[in-house]
Amino acid sequence: MIYAGSEFGIFSMDAHSHFLTLARYNVWATHRLLEAVEQISEEDYRRDVGLFFKSIHGTLNHLLGTEHLLWYPRFARGESPKLALDAEIEPVRERLAQALKGGTGNWKLLIESWAAERFEGKLNYTRMNGQTMSLPFISTLTHVFNHGTHHRGQITAALTMLGQPCPELDLVWMLQEESTA
Repeated sequence: MIYAGSEFGIFSMDAHSHFLTLARYNVWATHRLLEAVEQISEEDYRRDVGLFFKSIHGTLNHLLGTEHLLWYPRFARGESPKLALDAEIEPVRERLAQALKGGTGNWKLLIESWAAERFEGKLNYTRMNGQTMSLPFISTLTHVFNHGTHHRGQITAALTMLGQPCPELDLVWMLQEESTA
């Protein structure tokens, strides 16, 4: 990957390093978000606040299902589980949070285990409707992390709507924290 920046000129980052950064970000952002969600009442947590999956609880369940039970097996083992995108996989709030935290760490370990060549080519899988897919590996992995960012953003909007503080989840905040640590 080539990046251009006025201050830095042109520099490159290999796919392996790039996706390890996204995996670290996924862990960091998920933990920060869940810390903020812990502060809200059970009523607000389960309230239909107009998100695609209605509540914060519904959206967190969607993230668990798609990121960890659908996409992770596709990338890790070439498996294509069947799963309803709106399934309530974990009804207990605390266990859902723990499953999400644990799942984010799995992506980092998986990406660390891949050789550079793994990022080339295609990801072959079967959609839940039975359709066989073959998509660019890098773009599809990008989707996984982008999808999580999208839904975390929805949850932060819901927190704001509920009158609650929401955490700063920008990737650059994580990078700034890492640079000062």
